[in-house]
Formats: sequence, C-alpha cells, structure tokens
Amino acid sequence: MATKCGKCGPGYPSPLEAMKGPREEIVYLPCIYRNTNTEAPDYLATVDVDPKSPQYCQVIHRLPMPHLKDELHHSGWNTCSSCFGDSTKSRTKLLLPSLISSRIYVVDVGTEPHAPRLHKVVEPKDIHAKCDLGYLHTTHCLASGDVMISSLGDPKGNGKGGFVLLDGETFEVKGTWERPGGAAPMGYDFWYQPRHNVMVSTEWAAPNVLRDGFNPADVEAGLYGNHLHVWDWQRHEMVQTLTLQDGLIPLEVRFLHNPAADQGFVGCALSSNIQRFYKNEGGTWSVEKVIQVPPKKVKGWMLPEMPGLITDILLSLDDRFLYFSNWLHGDLRQYDISDPQRPRLTGQLFLGGSIVKGGPVQVLEDQELKSQPEPLVVKGKQVAGGPQMIQLSLDGKRLYVTTSLYSAWDKQFYPDLIREGSVMLQIDVDTVKGGLKLNPNFLVDFGKEPLGPALAHELRYPGGDCSSDIWL
Repeated sequence: MATKCGKCGPGYPSPLEAMKGPREEIVYLPCIYRNTNTEAPDYLATVDVDPKSPQYCQVIHRLPMPHLKDELHHSGWNTCSSCFGDSTKSRTKLLLPSLISSRIYVVDVGTEPHAPRLHKVVEPKDIHAKCDLGYLHTTHCLASGDVMISSLGDPKGNGKGGFVLLDGETFEVKGTWERPGGAAPMGYDFWYQPRHNVMVSTEWAAPNVLRDGFNPADVEAGLYGNHLHVWDWQRHEMVQTLTLQDGLIPLEVRFLHNPAADQGFVGCALSSNIQRFYKNEGGTWSVEKVIQVPPKKVKGWMLPEMPGLITDILLSLDDRFLYFSNWLHGDLRQYDISDPQRPRLTGQLFLGGSIVKGGPVQVLEDQELKSQPEPLVVKGKQVAGGPQMIQLSLDGKRLYVTTSLYSAWDKQFYPDLIREGSVMLQIDVDTVKGGLKLNPNFLVDFGKEPLGPALAHELRYPGGDCSSDIWL
C-alpha cells in the first residue's frame, strides 16, 4: 500500500501526500482476554472495513499469541514514513508489545496481509537483562532502521520511563535508547520531531500502581504522573521536565504532523484537559492548557465528581482537526485547531459512557448537558463502555472507535464490557465545516467472538496511519 515510485521506501513523502493514499480495506487490532471470563491467549484480529467486500464489518482472521495474559495493548511498525527515502525498507512486520507480560510479538503482515502470522517472540528475560525495563507500551520506527518501544516500569513493576531499542531487521534487543541511568521516573507514550532535535514522553503510573485497577487514594498520594519529559533526540538524554498544572495522567502525546512544527498536544486523562506544548522564544519548551472538559457531579458512582477521562487523542494529517475520547462521559469530540492556541469545538457525539439514561449513575449537576444522553444501540446491540481508542482514515473522512481501555480498568468501570465484549464503530466526519455522524450500518461486535467476549483495543491500517507514522 506504499506510494508507487521507483526508489521509495515505506509510507509517504509527507503527511499531505499520505492523505491521498488508498482507502483502508482491513484493520488490525489486538483483542484481550486477560481479566475476562475466558482463559485464552490474546490475539490479533483482522477486520474487513471495505464496504464493497462481502465480509464487510467481520473479523476475517484471528492470530492467537502463544501465551496467556500478556495484555496486548498498542502496536507499531518495523518501519514507516520516517524511512520513506530508503527503498530497501518495507512495512511488513507489526510489533505487539505486551503491557503486562513485557513480551514483544513480531507479526508478519507482509506475506499475507489478510492472514497475519507470528514471525518472532522477544521474551521478557531479554528485555529485563539488556534494558532493566518492562511493561511496554508505544512502538515507533526510527529513521536509523531501529524500532523503539517505551516502558512504564522496571522488571519489578516500579516506575521507570525508559526506551527499548530493537534492531528493525532481526528484532534483537540492542539495549536502551536512553543513556545508562537516564530513564524518566515514569513512562507511557512518546513522539519525536527530529527537525527540532526533540522527543516528548508522558507518564501514566508505575505498573504496580495501575496494574489491578484504579484507586483514588493513589492520586492523593502522588503516584500518578503529571509531567512531560523533553529529550534531546541526538544525545538521547532528558533535558527538561515540564510539570503540568492541573494535568494529571498525561497519556497520548502528538506533535503536529508537519515535521517543521514545534508544537503538539497531550491529553491529560484524569484532569480531562488537553494541553499544548510548544518551543518558546528562549528555545526551551513550555505548556499551556487549551481545552477543559468540566467534571459532572454525580450520584451512584465511585466518586462524587466524574471526570471525562480523556484516553486517546488524534490529529488529522493536515493538522486541522484534533479528536479525543471521553471514556467515562461517553463522548467523542472534534476540535478545529487551525489556531492551535484556541481550539474550537466542531463535533461531538455520545457513544455509550457512564452517564446514559437508565443506568446506575444519576447526574446532579452538569455544566454542558441539559439531560443525560440516551444509551447507544447499533444494529440491535446496546454499546457497553465508552469511546476509547480512535483511528482516522488517511483522508480524514472516517473515524474508527473501540471501547476498551485496559482490562483491569474495564472490569472496574464497565463490568458490562467484560460480559458483553467491546465493539468497533465507525463515524463519518465532515472535513469541510466539521461535524461527526455515526454510521448506523457499521458494527463489529467482539461480544460474539468464538471463544467468548473480547476486549478490542488499538487500530492499525497496513499502510500506516496518523498515530503510527512520523515524518522527518
């Protein structure tokens, strides 16, 4: 699916060229059985999203992992648009790092894209021995040909935000990207922007803190992250730590796609705000809050105030729209970020969530809504959970959504998800004026999986997408 040309590598020469890429026909997404009622390995599902196909909206292939309870989570490529200039590279392997077991599965999607096969397993002992890291999260491919994966902790589950470096051909563990002793105190996501010689990383919490569920007392004790770490990309060392005012649990981080841009956004989950980070006049980095989702006063929930819980954010490839999901409130939002300092709400859609009418939670005070939203029913199925992982088509016209966050937190906040399984939905996007509209004919119901209801997570297209690819 790469651009056809004489001497091109994987992906596209620029984000705007990527927008002209082919329409997505299949999607890969990990499905999780840890913390469910099914004793089976997690697996990689291949879903047909081609409206012309007789198997549209169906899981057409399942690749089970060889171990139980890995907690597959996010995925990334052996190579991407950062290697566009290298015709020897091709995007044929999808890497699935495990959040809990710390295994890395390398999946061959090049031989038969509709039926992926396991290529290699990188065992935790290799990562522990060579990197003293574990609990792996985000994968990005580098222009050097290596692959870099962020960690949440050390092998014992204490907080440690380091980066595992793999050889992009052999997938051997090379060591850490950061210098010895140079890891951040916590880790989660990262994004790099070489033209500004910078990488920014975020913080969730130590694996031992978040592993079995969310305890509000851990927030009071300061055990959840509230910093952005700024790294010198060439020297592989941390040069600045930004404390986020009112920015608890900064999760997904996105630079603007334009490789010359010196700014980006981070979604702070628990504080339910979006913060913009940018290079200031002095050449260091600053951060400011640009969007706030107000909490709702509620009855019948674990706390008297319910945050939106911003769990995923995305930027369209032309850097015009920002999307994010409020997993607890249940809404998906679109903002025009033509002026990045003043995002403007252009679309909002409720897709389940914790405050639906007829549910256990009563909203006592709401700064945004006049009444509680109706439950969402798509093709006869009432959607459990709320919108979580999101992925945008290259042209920006279709948004895909799944509803699971992380199995232990799913079980705690949305027990129905464990019983019913998650879903995948598709939203039509107005890219001219802005606006979001549910496609009522699209539903992938992971509650009907052969081995029992599964928790489907992050979505990837074979040719790359707006959260996998970085341009140089």
